[in-house]
Amino acid sequence: MVYDVIVIGGGTSGLMAAISAAEFGARTLLLEKGNKLGSKLMISGGGRCNVTNRLPQDEIIKNIPGNGKFLYSPFSVFNNEDIIDYFENMGISLKEEDHGRMFPTSNSAKSVVDTLVHNLEQNGVDIKLGSSVKAIDYGSDQHTLYTENGHTFISKAVVVAVGGKSVPHTGSTGDGYPWAKKAGHEITDLYPTEVALTSSEPFIKQKALQGLSLRNVALSVLNKRNKKVVTHQMDMIFTHFGISGPAVLRCSQFVVKELKKGANKVTMELDTLPHEEWHKLEQRLFSYMDTNPRKSLKNMFRDIVDVPERFLTFLLQESELDEQAKVSTISKESIHKLVRQFKQFTFDVDGSLSIEKAFVTGGGVHTKEIVPNTMESKKMERLFFCGEILDVHGYTGGYNITAALVTGRLAGMNAAFYQ
Repeated sequence: MVYDVIVIGGGTSGLMAAISAAEFGARTLLLEKGNKLGSKLMISGGGRCNVTNRLPQDEIIKNIPGNGKFLYSPFSVFNNEDIIDYFENMGISLKEEDHGRMFPTSNSAKSVVDTLVHNLEQNGVDIKLGSSVKAIDYGSDQHTLYTENGHTFISKAVVVAVGGKSVPHTGSTGDGYPWAKKAGHEITDLYPTEVALTSSEPFIKQKALQGLSLRNVALSVLNKRNKKVVTHQMDMIFTHFGISGPAVLRCSQFVVKELKKGANKVTMELDTLPHEEWHKLEQRLFSYMDTNPRKSLKNMFRDIVDVPERFLTFLLQESELDEQAKVSTISKESIHKLVRQFKQFTFDVDGSLSIEKAFVTGGGVHTKEIVPNTMESKKMERLFFCGEILDVHGYTGGYNITAALVTGRLAGMNAAFYQ
């Protein structure tokens, strides 16, 4: 059977691409190797589906550190505000939460996926589940697709929307890279982003802080010259293998990139009290010591410093200070060193969890080989790419889904041009 557009991949960008192609009049087929559509969308935002972000466009680009500037041109055609209008016109009411994150008022990812699938059906898109593409033969005026289950499909245009290599249980297993290479594309180095980090520090190995969450801390990545590469102020958690949580995920790609340069380990700096000025905190502590000489060291810090008691105990032990000692017996130099631990606690990380355990894949089809306002390949006519297979990646918070929906929209509508 001959189609105008075949979309490979039923994830976020693939669903948008297929709907868009059909809306623009193309006879469209959506091929998905799994047995359901929108698997990654279903688990996004903790199952609530963070569909986009309402921050200003420049801020969104800043939150897509992996080639976000590539999206300036696509955003001139279809942007985050258009995504919001698009979903609300489909009957999905949205609400704005912290940091501009947009969620369905239903708090249900399933309602979003169900609406998108209904839209596919309304627009007459043929959907074939359990259809894994084995190979693509490229032609001058049409492309031929062969599936693992023995079917052959011909299409005037093909949209590759198969994702990267992260979260493989949703179907993203890197299938599209060989097809891109066959068309002449360069695949930039693949690496995990938005991923938990590993550490061999003794306190990690000994599980001294395992399970401890720290709220609203400033976590920095230091380069080999001890200069800060990036800082993120969010929550984090210590784990049995290292560190995780929002601040860690955002720092992770910068750690991975430092390790890729040949470093064996990367130093991270943790400010547990980012809203406290160092000298003012010391002054408050010294004043407290003068007026409460008989208080124990631990009680003084409990009264003055807002950190979990477990972390306080850990730092006192690391500093070889007796938590029950009277503050009158503690030197100001010891207090200075302790405050330094609260403000500049450093430790080394030496790796990350695998790309399969990352939320997002870094690297992919090189953006210089894609026409930015159409998503068409510069190497092969009638071939389009969208979503995570592209070398575009952002932080969590609706930024990757925004990139997927925007690139999917452009790929589908421009692929329909060849009908």
